Amino acid sequence: MKTVSTLIAIVLGSAATLVIAAPEGGHHRGAMLERLQAADTNGDGLISRAEAAALPKLAGRFDQIDANRDQQLSQDEMRAFHQARRGKSRADTDGDGKVTRAEFMAKAAERFARLDANNDGAITRDEMHSHGHGRGAK
Repeated sequence: MKTVSTLIAIVLGSAATLVIAAPEGGHHRGAMLERLQAADTNGDGLISRAEAAALPKLAGRFDQIDANRDQQLSQDEMRAFHQARRGKSRADTDGDGKVTRAEFMAKAAERFARLDANNDGAITRDEMHSHGHGRGAK
């Protein structure tokens, strides 16, 4: 009985932590947590470089995330990396904390080029929809 009570407490505590930690986009966060747990094949709570290979985006940023250079990614390291990136704009290419007109226009041009699938210099409704933009897009 004591074991059952302990297991129930652990499960409820874990569920409460996930609910409290999940922001408005909790569904996305929950899916990511599931992928991280699945990648942690040895169940040690850390993601090795080999385990990260199952998650290409994570593998591609492994060295940036691994702050203590122990070849393992902890939850704290992943959280710190995410929080640092949240405050930084991708358009700020020189990292000075400001987005200049030139940086903004360069990012806008890149996005336009991605959306203009047939490279005709115009973006059609179909091109917008194929990238998940526009009315009814998912």
